[in-house]
Amino acid sequence: MNMSNTLLAQHVNPNLFNSDVETAPNRNGYGNGLKEAGELDERVVALSADLVGSTKTNIFAEAFPQRFIQVGIGEQSLASVASGMAAMGKIPFIASYAMFSPGRSWEQVRTTIAYNGSNVKIIGAHSGISVGPDGATHQAIEDIAIMRVIPRMVVIAPCDVHEAERATLAIAKYVGPVYMRLARENTPVITTIGSPFEIGKADIYLTRDKAHKKTVGIISTGTVTYQALVAGRTLNEKGIGASVMHMATIKPLDKAAVLAFAQEHDVIVTVEEHQRMGGLGSSVSEYLSEVFPKKILRMGVDDVFGQSGTPEELLAHYKIDNASIVEGAQKFLQ
Repeated sequence: MNMSNTLLAQHVNPNLFNSDVETAPNRNGYGNGLKEAGELDERVVALSADLVGSTKTNIFAEAFPQRFIQVGIGEQSLASVASGMAAMGKIPFIASYAMFSPGRSWEQVRTTIAYNGSNVKIIGAHSGISVGPDGATHQAIEDIAIMRVIPRMVVIAPCDVHEAERATLAIAKYVGPVYMRLARENTPVITTIGSPFEIGKADIYLTRDKAHKKTVGIISTGTVTYQALVAGRTLNEKGIGASVMHMATIKPLDKAAVLAFAQEHDVIVTVEEHQRMGGLGSSVSEYLSEVFPKKILRMGVDDVFGQSGTPEELLAHYKIDNASIVEGAQKFLQ
């Protein structure tokens, strides 16, 4: 067994660092999880803004056609109709591209859903820059910021297809508004079918080699967690003790886990497929600045819009691929 495998948590895919690691879009996990949630609870209903296939809502729609509503291209109406259905005792899941829901429907999400404490689950598909060729207009890299600022709103970004499925089942049981962002492209499968998931709980996926004196704690969210894990392995091979914590729930932040992680490492690096402002890095920085001031490097898109390109090209261009994380951590420790 090589060093990288000895550092991985038991519930992480043991083949994660293999060249032939399994890949799948995490939006597939949402589709499968939504169908299962519908089987478990007849109150679960699904609504779409003319993007049934892209959001994988078609899986639910085919299984429960009488519990599916096609709203059409009208995200504001999508949010408002769902809030009304929640008031009548249903558990609505609404899905569109994240750029349009919650992007276009933010006021309705804020006032009609969150202000009223409506039990609506908002699914933002095709988030982040890895949407690729669709370009800046469709790359939601501000959605975490605009959603985590809303009172009562839970914000989740699963790392892979399995976690997206478990998260969907969890938010179906949770009472209150939730936003979950999903990615479009195939990404490596990080977890296993039986890996744990709990709203509001972080998880350490990679534990540093304790023989190394210099240490860095990497906190990541969403599918870019794979880049963080590859970077963590590389840093350990280079003599820097790097651990990786996956923060699937950005709000509420797992403060106890963040504090313990910060206390165990020299510096903290946050990684997200989102603007550096307002997202995971901001949340971690805001909390630690009050209780345990720490050097924190926030890696993400730096106050610019996205552009067209392959996911690999864009991750490298915006310096959130594994090579950039390694370089950034090394410089930050100097």
